[in-house]
Amino acid sequence: MSELLDAVRAGRAQDVPGLVEPLSPADRKAALPELKALRQEMRGWPWGQWRERGKAGYALLLAGAGCHTGAAAAAAWIGAGDLRAGRRLPHRELLELLSGRDPAWLGDVAHRLAGRPSTSRLDYELIAGLVGLAGCPAPTADGFVHGWAEAAQSSGGLLAVLRADPLVRIMVPLLFDTAELPSPLAWYGNAEDPRHWPSVLAVLAEEGVVERSLLVDCAVARLLRGGAPGDLGFFLNLLRRLTPTADEEREHLADWMGMAADGPPAVAGYAQDVLGRLALSGDLPTRSLADMSGSVLFRREKKLVGAHLVLLGKVLRADGGAADELLPVVAEVFGHEDTAVQERALKLVARHLAAVDTARRAELAAAAASLSPVHRARAVEVFGALPSEPDPVPYEEILPVVPRSPRSAPAPATLAELVEEVVVLVASQGDGPDATVFERTLDGLVRHAYRDRAAVAGALRDALAHRWWLDDASPRDRDLWFSRSPYGVEVVAASLCERVSLRALRDTGARAAVRQSCAHTVLDGVVEARLWEVAFLVRTRPLPFLLATPTRETGALDADVLVERLSEYQRLCATPAPVDFAQALLRVRRDGHPEALRAAVALGTPEAERLAAWLTADRTALPALGVTEERGRRGTGGRDAGGQNGAFRRWPASGSRTARRLAAAMERLVVRSEFPPAFRRLASPERPAGAGCYHWGGERNDNWPAVLPEDRDTLAGWLLPMVAACAEADQRGGAWWLPPLAESDGLAGPRLHRALAYGLGARHPRDRLSSVDALLVLAARGDLDGPLLGRELATLVMSGAVKVNRLADAARTAAATGAYATVWSVLGAALPGLLASGATRSGFGELLSVAAECVERCGARGTIPGLAESAGRGGGSRVVAQAARLLAALRQGSDHSAPHMAEDRPKGNRSILNPSVTNRS
Repeated sequence: MSELLDAVRAGRAQDVPGLVEPLSPADRKAALPELKALRQEMRGWPWGQWRERGKAGYALLLAGAGCHTGAAAAAAWIGAGDLRAGRRLPHRELLELLSGRDPAWLGDVAHRLAGRPSTSRLDYELIAGLVGLAGCPAPTADGFVHGWAEAAQSSGGLLAVLRADPLVRIMVPLLFDTAELPSPLAWYGNAEDPRHWPSVLAVLAEEGVVERSLLVDCAVARLLRGGAPGDLGFFLNLLRRLTPTADEEREHLADWMGMAADGPPAVAGYAQDVLGRLALSGDLPTRSLADMSGSVLFRREKKLVGAHLVLLGKVLRADGGAADELLPVVAEVFGHEDTAVQERALKLVARHLAAVDTARRAELAAAAASLSPVHRARAVEVFGALPSEPDPVPYEEILPVVPRSPRSAPAPATLAELVEEVVVLVASQGDGPDATVFERTLDGLVRHAYRDRAAVAGALRDALAHRWWLDDASPRDRDLWFSRSPYGVEVVAASLCERVSLRALRDTGARAAVRQSCAHTVLDGVVEARLWEVAFLVRTRPLPFLLATPTRETGALDADVLVERLSEYQRLCATPAPVDFAQALLRVRRDGHPEALRAAVALGTPEAERLAAWLTADRTALPALGVTEERGRRGTGGRDAGGQNGAFRRWPASGSRTARRLAAAMERLVVRSEFPPAFRRLASPERPAGAGCYHWGGERNDNWPAVLPEDRDTLAGWLLPMVAACAEADQRGGAWWLPPLAESDGLAGPRLHRALAYGLGARHPRDRLSSVDALLVLAARGDLDGPLLGRELATLVMSGAVKVNRLADAARTAAATGAYATVWSVLGAALPGLLASGATRSGFGELLSVAAECVERCGARGTIPGLAESAGRGGGSRVVAQAARLLAALRQGSDHSAPHMAEDRPKGNRSILNPSVTNRS
């Protein structure tokens, strides 16, 4: 027995089968306790022994599989993640080792392995081998089906492999039942390629290897069920390769109708083609066509709507008697958001109006009241006098409720609550913990450690026993890893448990500012410096609590609370931590607290005096991003990421240019002398605009907005490259921070508006939706400068950074919430520059359509330079038609009362960057 254990420990996997096979069932059972003990021991081996652990794990997996006599235990052992370490199984060795077992036992093991979702795909070869040895039915689990498809794809010519595969009749139908499509089925660039799955399955259906009707039925069912676009693309291509017959199309009539109404665009387009053939052949009843047309005609895809109107026109030409049922459905399109679609529907109704009776004609005339004003004249020609419209009601802008900043919850009161919060934070690090939870937990660690550090350390050891820094890793390894990253609050927990050295914490904190100057490292550097400082002080000079813990969920700190905390520090003879106090200053609310100011002056401590000076300063101690010289580093596309026309710009200040430069230089000296090193990059006048940043643009840290919660324009300047990449480089997720900044305080200045402009032109809809949310919140708070945002959008569009079609989609989404006047305030300022450029851009007609709808709704008036010239160019282009619509709407503004806001909006807050400037709605 010791010989087997020695071979396993030495990692001699090739010797294991020969040592296990001679053992009797009793001997194998007797060997299991030693193998399990070795497995437990290996879990504690240090990281430095990863090679030895891998070899020994390979041998241990074979030995345990051969010694287990129960099928359930053997399957659990083979599938254990700590033994296989993410690698494929040694299936040949395992099959050789297990080949002498009872067939029923082998089949049981095979089905148990196939039922493990995490490993069944990787274990296909072993499972298939066990099924062959046992002679049992093949498993039907998704993982096994995925493994079968991957094995068939990688075995050479796919068609030849499937022809010879005895499982093909069983496995092909299962491809349609998996939750996700096996990845090889989508590995083709051309649906007509004969070497890939759609073509191969069609050939097998023709040869009778698989049943053709089954493939058609399953493909239709999957298309109707919906799913990921890539998955549906495979089933759609397969259906096209199979070319359903007329009888097969008639059998699935209800399915085609469902796809046309609710399916993704590609699927709906295919179903629409099939329904067109059925309708023209008389196999689609007129009543059924009318019922499903109502859903199809109100889809957002204009191509589908237009194609369906064409279909209805063909049916009406072929059967004039269908007008009585179909024209009311067409008339519903009079309320469509697109005026071009309205026009096509009106023409179709006019063409067949003579085929309906007087009552139906009156019904259609009543529906014409939903037409855009641009089509009213033509509607009068078609129907005669239209029903009189009700008196217009005063327009009222609909904006979201102004979000209030709720107070943050206090630190956990009991040790049990604290430990629970720490465990949750540690488990959620990859998902980005909420900033308020992070701050509350960090403050709780400090408070409880101040009272009883030993009790906190003991509770954390028990709760975090699985963490890597509590295993047998060497002190050098732990110090090395914690010097690279604090891993959130883990560095504080490790320090309390004395699993990281004080020297490493001290040295890392001192080096925190010597880092690359992109937004990720600068903002992360502030957060990490505070963590390293806390981790060092909880063992050397415990603090009673943290000064910088926010009192608001935005990350802001009330001035009176900070004064109370400083007073308590004075009573306890505690010295504030430099990084913690600096962060508190950047978070304190400066919106007028005379009582807090008097209390700070009366307190008399150095920190209280600094706070008083900070609250009363006419100018900021963080002129970080307001370079007075007309220069700055260029960002992507030759534009400066923080200012306009290639230069960082600051708000106007009184005095001469020399005086302003001297004042800014003096303020930067104050920052460098009084703030800890980690904060000094925030005041750097030479901030890079994303150049040299190696981070992915969508990286997210919810703690960043809490670094400068009262100076969102400065923070927007740092984060601007992230959202710019969403528009210029089609990156994803870089606009997540716009809604939190919209809800924060401080100046909503040019950088925030430029970031918002980039977000509205982002490639991915989720980023555009985040930007729309931020736009509406800024408008609701009275902080949106519509003309400024419009000019920024025009600049970005003309430079090619933002595409018009994306901007039009975002603008329509914002307007659909009821914020028509807000959207017009932006588009009205953007259009002069766009019209003056003279270039025709994709989506410009759609943007003009949104602008016209906004004007029609809110009753705005005025003139747009260049609009009349665009409307008078002639021709039938969408740009000309929508320009004429917008021009007419602006001239007809008297039909509505002036835009009325539901309530007065706040005028905004002073900025830390430039306190003399306030926002104006």
